Amino acid sequence: MSKAKRKAAAIEQREQTRKRFVAFGLAALVLVGVVVAVINMGKQAAPEATGPDPRAAALASEHAATIGDPGAKVHIVEFLDPACGTCAVFYPMVKGWLREAPDKLRLTVRHVPFHTGVDYVVQIIEASREQGKYWETLEALLMSQREWVTNHVVQQDRVLPAIAGVGLDMERLMADMNSPAVLARIQKDQEDAITLKVSATPEYFVNGRPLPSFGQQQLLDLVREELDKAY
Repeated sequence: MSKAKRKAAAIEQREQTRKRFVAFGLAALVLVGVVVAVINMGKQAAPEATGPDPRAAALASEHAATIGDPGAKVHIVEFLDPACGTCAVFYPMVKGWLREAPDKLRLTVRHVPFHTGVDYVVQIIEASREQGKYWETLEALLMSQREWVTNHVVQQDRVLPAIAGVGLDMERLMADMNSPAVLARIQKDQEDAITLKVSATPEYFVNGRPLPSFGQQQLLDLVREELDKAY
């Protein structure tokens, strides 16, 4: 091959290589454009959730029995099983803290029926609210718990005698136990317990904060932390 032909062939080869690079670059740009478009479409199709926090709604406990100053800045939410022995021990302790700081603490009690047969007791306690005797009924049952709970099982025939001194209209109580309002409150407690992953009682949340580990001192420390922050 002559020198001129070799030179022409080299020029042609370089031109072909340049064209291939140009074509490859254009294809890459098109691919990048497609990827960006798909990402943007995905963002538009799945906007970030802006609704209420289900955990905060579960802790609001607006339907549940609450004691203490409504303006108190430290809110204790307790999930309680009336047949739970530990609940019977912790409740008077927390109630004592409310007496010591009545304008700074408020307590809301929610019910979780973990023990066998305790659904009946929860219905009685919630029905007593219709007569304005919720706290008296709850406390009478916790104080007499050993009389109506045997080996972690509720003895239903012993429950009503345990609250005989509360002053309830028993006929009305039996009717209210199955009322839509009472059953709705009980159902709400159970749904919120699931949302908050309550798996044992007593379970406490102090201004939305769960216990780092279970214990009386841990609960007291958490309450004190929130009091110090609020006041």
